[in-house]
Amino acid sequence: MSIDPETSRQIEELSLSHDPLLVLDVDDVILEFIRPFPDYLQTRGFQLKLESFGLNGNIIDLTSGNRVCDDTVAELVDAFFEVQHDWQKLAEDASETIADLSRSSQVILLTAMPHRFRQTRRALLDQLEMHYPLLTTERAKGPAIKRLRGDHPRPVAFVDDMYYNLVSVRDTVEEAHLFHLMADNSVRSLMPPVPEGIVAVEHWKEAGEKITRSLQI
Repeated sequence: MSIDPETSRQIEELSLSHDPLLVLDVDDVILEFIRPFPDYLQTRGFQLKLESFGLNGNIIDLTSGNRVCDDTVAELVDAFFEVQHDWQKLAEDASETIADLSRSSQVILLTAMPHRFRQTRRALLDQLEMHYPLLTTERAKGPAIKRLRGDHPRPVAFVDDMYYNLVSVRDTVEEAHLFHLMADNSVRSLMPPVPEGIVAVEHWKEAGEKITRSLQI
């Protein structure tokens, strides 16, 4: 796995410290996604009908009754990101918990989305007073977090709602503390078991306690 060149460029703009590093995903970790997205789809003439975990294969065109192809799913997600400020809100207890953690760690947001939406997301996060550095990536997250950690052996914790992102970091960043958190736990039952080396947490308060212990802050 290699680092996304644009993500690397964004990291070079940061002032990195030797403090414990806390890297957070955004969609369905800090910002709600799976709750508002179905309502957005309804305004576009589509329905989200989750029969498996993931968006592909689970979005229906209400006019034809057919499930849409993966390319259409991607187009709908991109269109949602264009207007995310009208739909996405902070996950419960995220703001307060992250603020507490930031007093003793360096918090960086790492979101998997097309780079062209970075400024739109930055504006929304600033509006919500989440002023932590924001990175976008279109590749695996492991190499990006390895670059963020740098040569200093500082402790690292990473929170994401997608197993493949957590596994990428597990396989790339030595001794990273990994947490699976979902802003909406209603879809957790559709997921396979949590992979080895990853801790599942139900909400931000539980996450805050376990991150604090793992980073020893």
